[in-house]
Amino acid sequence: MSSTDPQRRLVAARLAAGFVSVCAAAAFAWTVAATTDAQAAVVETVAPQAILIDLATGSVLMEKDSDQIIEPASMSKLMLIYMLFERLADGGLTMDDTLPVSETAWRMGGSKMFVGVNTRVTVSDLLRGIIVQSGNDACIVVAEALASSELAFAQMMTERGIELGLRNSVFKNSTGWPADGHVMTAADIARLAERIIRDFPQYYSMFAETSFTYNEIRQSNRNPLLYSYAGADGLKTGHTESAGYGLVGSATRNGRRLVLVVTGLENEQQRAREAERLLDWGFREFANYALFRAGEVVADAPLWLGDTATVPLVIQNDLTLTMSRAARRQMTVTAEYQGPIPAPIQSGQQVATLVIEAPDTETIRLPLYAGADVGRLGLVGRLGAALNYLVWGAAQTAAP
Repeated sequence: MSSTDPQRRLVAARLAAGFVSVCAAAAFAWTVAATTDAQAAVVETVAPQAILIDLATGSVLMEKDSDQIIEPASMSKLMLIYMLFERLADGGLTMDDTLPVSETAWRMGGSKMFVGVNTRVTVSDLLRGIIVQSGNDACIVVAEALASSELAFAQMMTERGIELGLRNSVFKNSTGWPADGHVMTAADIARLAERIIRDFPQYYSMFAETSFTYNEIRQSNRNPLLYSYAGADGLKTGHTESAGYGLVGSATRNGRRLVLVVTGLENEQQRAREAERLLDWGFREFANYALFRAGEVVADAPLWLGDTATVPLVIQNDLTLTMSRAARRQMTVTAEYQGPIPAPIQSGQQVATLVIEAPDTETIRLPLYAGADVGRLGLVGRLGAALNYLVWGAAQTAAP
């Protein structure tokens, strides 16, 4: 093999289940937790639109028409909740601040927390009125307090959604009340749920509250997962006659968190059954595997005319993958480089690529870097290496 041919080296990849031997290669593009569509198994769903994501890696475990434009109903309240959490986090509001109730808010139909006209309600109560009771009246109170009108706040919601990466979301009101052009996708809803969980852990526990009493009226959370599914702790349901029954849920099991969105279901019972079934499938069929830690040596690559024989190849960030348990058993990890690598080399110089392959999983390519400075052989050493190559045809990779 000539020195211009890619060299491949066996790597021992440390996985959550222990050590396994896998092939190795080198040179790549990188994320802290590599994101893949780790769909090694197929699962059917009666939901017209659905998406299931592993939060740690962002891997999509299953999806069905998740980019189709839909009417989100009350699930779009998550956008208002996100923006209210932002105000709390940056100090613009506190939980004890009170916001005024207009006649418009008081008269709002649909699900309500039953605020009183011309009263003031604490932010803490309004949040629970929205999260637990899905109060449309509470949404309008917040929208009118944070903008000049509910319509103006809806425009702010759309703009902030674009900044968060919601590619297909347009808001016409604060509540999810049916309105022409008030649309999202299941993928956008899931992305928004992920951001709430990641960005506001200090407030997230409110989504797990099963009841809230305001104005002497006790109402229960409509999220069925909170009552029947171990580890479930959020987030929101939605329903209108035209949208059907939808749910954005999240649950944890054995240190993993999944985020699920299902929409367009026929009734509450079907929504609850399908949500539980898909979460069970995701937890059962997939797992997260920690392959390497930041700075860990993946392999040692041979050098040409270096003052050491090899250079360690290190990975820059922690690498965790989500994949099916079946695909994991057939995974290969290779370190690929043009070798032997010519000296000198500076520590931190990209010299190789990590390649990870598994059945039904998109190939991952990530950069590997030199883990040490390596000098070049002196004149005598280079002459000896050249002579050795002429005589034996073998590359001299280290000083004698």
